[in-house]
Amino acid sequence: MNRSSNSRKRPKETAVARPGTASRLSSDQATSSAATRQALVEAAIGALRDEGFAGASARSIAARAGCNQGLVFYHFGSVVGLLLAALDEVSELRLARYSTAVGGARGPSELVRVAADIFREDLDAGYVTVLAELIAGASSTPGLGAELAKRLAPWTAFAEQAIRDALVDSPLGTLLSGPTIAHAIVALYLGLDMLTQLEADRRPAESLFAEAQRLAALFEVLSATVPDPKEKP
Repeated sequence: MNRSSNSRKRPKETAVARPGTASRLSSDQATSSAATRQALVEAAIGALRDEGFAGASARSIAARAGCNQGLVFYHFGSVVGLLLAALDEVSELRLARYSTAVGGARGPSELVRVAADIFREDLDAGYVTVLAELIAGASSTPGLGAELAKRLAPWTAFAEQAIRDALVDSPLGTLLSGPTIAHAIVALYLGLDMLTQLEADRRPAESLFAEAQRLAALFEVLSATVPDPKEKP
């Protein structure tokens, strides 16, 4: 005797995605991917700062980020690509900080004071170490040097503009070569940071800024006594 239709086993229902579920899943995946990418960038910054270029491997960076090292290559193509992304992150943040600080400076003396304050910030946080380690690794990594040079160009342009703004009211400002002075300042700043870390002694850097402060004050006095070449006699 056949069982009644009511007692027959019903087929399992096939789950049907509700409207909008796919888009939410896609959004969640994108958020997760972006979070992983950011975690790798931050881990690379820490690896360069704490372990140096030689210690910033895919394995060590992934371990810091808490993810599989294969994601380094998925997101950045190579370890060098990730390290450059780390430098870009630091540069973007620091350039914004520099722009804000320097934007409030009025005249050479105040500009030197701001530069000294930011220099101390960079030393405390190890920001320049990220660039210094990449520079050290450029000698053994083809193509890295050219990438670093491109990333230094905005800093030179920033320094040049800061100098022009600080000397806008000084007749002596027209006698200086902005690009040359800017290049010298960037080179001096990087070299000073590296030497300070190498020697583990901030006193020479502090003395240099103090001397620069005196020279800036003297420059301002001289600027007040020199006639503006733009003005007609």
